[in-house]
Amino acid sequence: MLRTIAIIAALIGAALGGYLLSEGLYGTNGDSSKAATNDKAEVRWVAAAPGRVEPGSGEFRIGAAILGLVADVPVKINDSVEQGEVLIRLEDEEARARLAAAEAEEGLRRRQRDAQPSTSGREDVTKGEDNVYSSEREVTGARFELDAALAAKRQGQATDQQVADARRRLAKAQERVERERLNYAQAQAKSNLPAPNQAESALTAARANVALAGAQLDKTRIRAPKAGTVIELNAKQGELVAPSPDQTLAVVGDMSKLRVKAEVDDGEVGKIKVGQKAFVRSINFPGKDFAGKVTAMAPSMASPRINPRGPRRPLDIEVLEVTIELEDSNIDLRPGMRVDAFILPSNS
Repeated sequence: MLRTIAIIAALIGAALGGYLLSEGLYGTNGDSSKAATNDKAEVRWVAAAPGRVEPGSGEFRIGAAILGLVADVPVKINDSVEQGEVLIRLEDEEARARLAAAEAEEGLRRRQRDAQPSTSGREDVTKGEDNVYSSEREVTGARFELDAALAAKRQGQATDQQVADARRRLAKAQERVERERLNYAQAQAKSNLPAPNQAESALTAARANVALAGAQLDKTRIRAPKAGTVIELNAKQGELVAPSPDQTLAVVGDMSKLRVKAEVDDGEVGKIKVGQKAFVRSINFPGKDFAGKVTAMAPSMASPRINPRGPRRPLDIEVLEVTIELEDSNIDLRPGMRVDAFILPSNS
């Protein structure tokens, strides 16, 4: 019986990875780094919590905005991608056809409007609407130009300067469309504005259809919202995808820095402040500490989302999410790894 108890105690000690939680001490050994200094050193901490590693920018989980078949996946896992780069392209023949039809209808309606006398008093509105439409088409063209430049760069057929030029043209087009929309809104806000005639109304409707068709085509390009590394990629060519929070097609994050989101029990929240030093440890790297500091604390308590190893928490416990930014960017931790976080006293 005594031997059985000893074996169980040894297993529990191994699972805890050397953490003496009840005493607030952590015994270091061997290959420890910044948080500990030697084999015999003991670091006193004020709070310990389970955590999970994630990119320094957080994880951007990307899904489809429309139902469609995957036509192309030009990137791979671990690829570095730029902001706005196409990660997944859906079949777009139908969307292109709808846009072409809408643009043809718009051209017809514009010629019909121009062939008639304009409504007196609506000159500013007509000019504003024309300018908004042309600026919106400029944005669409500049966005697809940037897509092409980024794709060419990935294949070694375009330079950084060509991509930068495409970004600059897109930014200028977006600035112009915002300016023209403001001018158009001001023109429409004038008092005693006459109602549009039939040709003017038909043109407005046709341009709305162009905008809808253009937006639908744009949704066939699933782009990276931020620059970073492709951490997860679930889309395959020929696969049918649909808008769903449960269907993540890609995950992107900035791997130049890593952070840990730790869940601190409510009884220890008062011991923690932003700026305190901390360290984390993973069972994947026994005896090694990864130093960091507390950079953010959630504004409110919440239910835990991480199930810690060992004894389960009570179901009614509340935790505070604490962000610990790791100091060293060249470390072996990976996003998604579960770790244990230890927060040191504020005077350490």
